[in-house]
Amino acid sequence: MSGRTVMRAIRVANYGGPEVLKVDPKVPVPVPTDTQVLVEVKAAGVNPVDTYIRSGSFGTTGPLPYTPGADVAGIVSKIGAKVTKFKPGDNVYVIRNVSGGYAECTVAEENMVGKLPSHLSFSQGAGLGIPCYSAARAYIKAKGKVMQGNTVLVHGASGAVGLACVQIGKAKGLTVLGTAGTKEGLDLVLKHGAANAFNHKEQGYIDKVLEATNGAGPDIIIEMLANVNLDTDMKIVNKGGIIVEEWVEMHQVISEGLTQGWLVPSVQKEYKLEEASLAHEEIINNSGTTGNRILIMPFGERVQCI
Repeated sequence: MSGRTVMRAIRVANYGGPEVLKVDPKVPVPVPTDTQVLVEVKAAGVNPVDTYIRSGSFGTTGPLPYTPGADVAGIVSKIGAKVTKFKPGDNVYVIRNVSGGYAECTVAEENMVGKLPSHLSFSQGAGLGIPCYSAARAYIKAKGKVMQGNTVLVHGASGAVGLACVQIGKAKGLTVLGTAGTKEGLDLVLKHGAANAFNHKEQGYIDKVLEATNGAGPDIIIEMLANVNLDTDMKIVNKGGIIVEEWVEMHQVISEGLTQGWLVPSVQKEYKLEEASLAHEEIINNSGTTGNRILIMPFGERVQCI
């Protein structure tokens, strides 16, 4: 609808538990600058870091109120005067936005936006940002160890970041070993290309990892919970190997994965915007994560951010 000035969005007025996530139907529609893209949000990724920021435990906090969420996928509604890579109507994914992703519309700098391939849904596109760029960054930090024939152990491989690590590792010719805490998670890790998967809740799983590497240990360990597993990692990592802790992003690996078709986020569960608090609760308190959790916007009609 032309001339629209307000939208529905999740707003956090005070730091706290999931209950502080409230739908506000009268949030101003963000206006893009010359270098920004206005996106009609169709899906928004829910990541653990969103819950840390919401609770006020992330170290640095910004002004209140705010709208959570970095990762979205949707349709370009408007572009700034200096934007050249996109046009209204393009399906896109956003890896970091300016105004918040748990909303009907968001703005992002042009270099934080990518074309959404036709083989991915909006929900899958919303799972590309933090999970896939974190995984890509992990391999980049591994540098010389990422080579054909080397072995990578991905702890928590059934989660959003972990599955991206499995896919990237396989694409780069590594032998990928993964851990998960449920049978469903183990099956998913294998489905996404791991050579073997181990239940990290079972006694003696480390011995199985060592056996799978002929006693040498993995060349790379990608750790999702360094505070839990770092001590064990130091004992089993191959001499001269490295331990990579999770975070941040790297664009080139993601572009290759999307172009070649081997990077496909796995969506575990979708939620309505009104269920944001439930999504936050379940992403932290679960028996075993198996992919991305995504907020979806109504698909029946176009929201029209302008």
